[in-house]
Amino acid sequence: MVETAKTSEKIRCDACPVMCYIADGRSGACDRYANEAGQLVRLDPLTILKKRAEDGGELIPFLTDDRQSADDWDGGIIAPEEAFVTAIGAGTTYPDYKPAPFIVSSKVDGVDMVTVVTEGIFSYCGVKVKIDTDRHIGPERNLVRADGEPVGHVTTGEYGSQMLSLGGVHHLTGGGKKEGRVTCATLLALCNGEATQLTIDDGSELVVQAGQAPIINGVHEERMRVGCGSATVGMFASQWKDLVDEVVVVDDHITGVMSEHQAGKVIGWQATGIKIKGRRSTPGRYFQVAEPGVGWGGTDLNDPLLILGDFNPKVAQPGQSLLMVSTTGEQFAYYELDEELKPIEMDMPERLLQSIQRIEENCEPALCSVLFMGGAGGSLRAGVTENPVKLTRSVKQALTRVTCGGAPTFTWPGGGITIMADVTRMPENAFGYVPTPALVAPIEFTMQRDDYEALGGHMGHVMALEEAIKGVTGPQNDHILKGRRAVSQDNENPWPSDRTGYRNGEPKPEGPSR
Repeated sequence: MVETAKTSEKIRCDACPVMCYIADGRSGACDRYANEAGQLVRLDPLTILKKRAEDGGELIPFLTDDRQSADDWDGGIIAPEEAFVTAIGAGTTYPDYKPAPFIVSSKVDGVDMVTVVTEGIFSYCGVKVKIDTDRHIGPERNLVRADGEPVGHVTTGEYGSQMLSLGGVHHLTGGGKKEGRVTCATLLALCNGEATQLTIDDGSELVVQAGQAPIINGVHEERMRVGCGSATVGMFASQWKDLVDEVVVVDDHITGVMSEHQAGKVIGWQATGIKIKGRRSTPGRYFQVAEPGVGWGGTDLNDPLLILGDFNPKVAQPGQSLLMVSTTGEQFAYYELDEELKPIEMDMPERLLQSIQRIEENCEPALCSVLFMGGAGGSLRAGVTENPVKLTRSVKQALTRVTCGGAPTFTWPGGGITIMADVTRMPENAFGYVPTPALVAPIEFTMQRDDYEALGGHMGHVMALEEAIKGVTGPQNDHILKGRRAVSQDNENPWPSDRTGYRNGEPKPEGPSR
């Protein structure tokens, strides 16, 4: 940064509702804007997405120093047709009546396109966290806490995973000041890919990080279950045929019993006289064999024999063999019935080890997934058009694509523009915050130029992509951008301004726009 004379006058930043007065040489409460010799400067670099090389090779990022001057870059490194200006570091539309910081025109396959770039201030936002484990982490609806403050709750478990719903307007603004601050900090850390410590009331201690294995009560999870107990029986029935007399796959949700299960019946499996303590659903499928926990198959069991009743002496025979295994293959045991038809644990026979390894092989690595979820249905839309409802309609008609930092989003049906995005598919440090408290998230709207004009877009503020790449000041901003960085496109992401993908992957049909 060039040394300049200090000024005594503070300047006011209008980038969020806090409206900080900032002294020369200091930054605002968010650490994103600063006063440099009486000028409001943006400290985070504007992030430009660069098309990955055709061979899929890595491209070297440049200008990654947040404080590096934009004057050091003449804009010649990136060809415009290979660039996409993301909203990361672009600035905001607050107080919303002004056009978006960047409204960029480009040409894709000979068609004029427009991308409207804004950092949204989201009080109505949160994250959905998927934790791949069959272990019980806490009762449904119980509070999830960070730093002792409630930041969300345990929600309905899904197939092979536990789920958390964190954030939301009630935790951000509806509780005490500390609750709001901690909730915002937790969302920011999770969305930026940082490891985050959480505790669940009457449940587990967790370390959650997007794209990494969860840590539950200090133990790293290795794999998610291959399926429920019934599914496991169905998948591997033929591999156990003639190797063992009975197989029980222990699972907190649905425990599977081979001799009773339809999969066993199809291949001619003989009855064994086994009895399971649980609520029988359909043949070979049992609910509630034990309480939820961190033991076998997500139950509280350390001894799987506790789910067995007495074998039927009219059917069972001494020497009859029994394999009990969990849905991840982490726990397994082999038994044979004695003269009193009591199961006695034996060494695992070599013939059964391959089938247990096959269960392990079919388990995917346990990961934490973090989806940012926010509503862009409010005044943010005024930065795109003077008639905001037209933007909503354009998104729902698939005429406008919504991206977050260039990453694809899922738009919920129904009213408003409610989106979800996988944070691991976004550039690093894509999220910021303001101490209102609220999360700052990048959002881009891309459409064909005639559609943008038809929805009442701010056509007088459209600038060419070449100028957006070179410029140091956003045309609708009162602040100066202090730097830019280029990052390579994620391998899994479609190019955000590609013309395909509209209307379920088809090019937009010819004809007037609504």
